[in-house]
Amino acid sequence: MGVSKNNLFTEEQNALAAIAKSLGHPARIAIVQHLLKADECVNGTLVEVTGLSQATVSQHLKELVNNQVLKSTKIGTSVCYCINQTYWEEMQQMFNSLFDNESICKIQKCN
Repeated sequence: MGVSKNNLFTEEQNALAAIAKSLGHPARIAIVQHLLKADECVNGTLVEVTGLSQATVSQHLKELVNNQVLKSTKIGTSVCYCINQTYWEEMQQMFNSLFDNESICKIQKCN
């Protein structure tokens, strides 16, 4: 594998890439969608929602927590997961900024 040249890109570009990577698996999207609908901390139902093994779901949850998309709270022997609301709003703003740039298509006349 080649050496990453993240230093060539802005902090925002690197942040967007990290978010996209953390959401870059359909199981992670399903987990996030479920947690958004649930609007509460969830633990056991994520295996049922995804249809994946507990170990696989745990790996996806770890990736989402490590990238701040989710927060985890230990309750006894269980871990409860929910959307990291503060970071979620930051992610929305970053992606909105990326996608709301209408002037690019107008200048290039790519309609």
